[in-house]
Amino acid sequence: MEKQSTMLGQNTLRYFSLFILTLQTTVTVLAMRYSRKQTEGGKELYIATTLILVSELIKFAFCLILLLVQKSCSVKHLFKALVSEVIYKPSETAKLAIPSSLYTIQNNLILLALSSLDAATFQVTYQLKILTTAFFSVLLLRKEIKAFQWLALLILMGGVVLVQFPSDGKQTEANKALSNPHKHLIGMLAVIASSLSSGFAGVYYEKLLKESAQPSVIIRNIQLGIFSIVFGAAGVIINDWEKVAQRGFFDGYTPVVWLVIMLQAMGGLVVAAVIKYADNILKGFATSVSIILSCLCSYVFLHDLNLDLTFVLGTGLVILATFIYGIQSHHAPFVSSSSSTNSTLVDEDESDDISRSSYVKVEKPKML
Repeated sequence: MEKQSTMLGQNTLRYFSLFILTLQTTVTVLAMRYSRKQTEGGKELYIATTLILVSELIKFAFCLILLLVQKSCSVKHLFKALVSEVIYKPSETAKLAIPSSLYTIQNNLILLALSSLDAATFQVTYQLKILTTAFFSVLLLRKEIKAFQWLALLILMGGVVLVQFPSDGKQTEANKALSNPHKHLIGMLAVIASSLSSGFAGVYYEKLLKESAQPSVIIRNIQLGIFSIVFGAAGVIINDWEKVAQRGFFDGYTPVVWLVIMLQAMGGLVVAAVIKYADNILKGFATSVSIILSCLCSYVFLHDLNLDLTFVLGTGLVILATFIYGIQSHHAPFVSSSSSTNSTLVDEDESDDISRSSYVKVEKPKML
């Protein structure tokens, strides 16, 4: 009886994780796309670099709160941990500069892409991160890619290519701008660049986690956050300082923008907390459902998507590829024997990486 109760509880957690993953992925993409759509009144959109900086500040504060809770709400122990693990170990902290800069670039590229592409096209194309992550996993982690996984990657590429074919159907006023070849090209280049950044940053970060003597994921996120805030502030100053001085830092911020910020700041941490209950098959299913929901919402509510045969076929191939790749990863989970901690990291290929914290997975840290 107790065993049945335990299994029921585990299944409940698995499907709750599935729901959370699907909801987080779908709402994040749709909210970001909606926040980047031009308003009918011609009001200027928020300054994208400020959103990245604010979300990093909130994420950093949230990590500090988590560490404070871990230290029994003792500010003294919190400060001691920060000094000993961050300040007195500059070489360990400095290692996070590379992935942090890439995550900052990636988030800016995602906002650029969603300014030019509808949510569905973006989300389908962004699954190229599976391909780039697989490539860098082989290159940096010497991970073995099975034959069926290579087949899945080929199917993925075919699906993404099909999605890019222009529609012959009638276009609405809302998506005429999206049919602009120049704008579409910018969006596609931004997605490809962000996929490359996502793949390399995620694998590099995983390599650091596996080879580092630092057992605390929270500390790693704090170290990462320090550089993210610096790079985020640099982005505001270098790219948009004149706009900020003229319009104000929070100009254009709406409830939807704040929703995006909170999803960016805490969405990845929430996923990291629940994803250990979901295997790669469920994660692939969550991604597939999220893509379908994004297509429906883009078509019905945002009115910036034309569902033609090539798009539907391409989306179907991407979903199929996600399933095949996830099933193969499920049969052969990747765990590094060189890890200095007793940890299990979920396959990066299937992780959602809109937020950098999605890469910090099922770590079982020792107490500091």
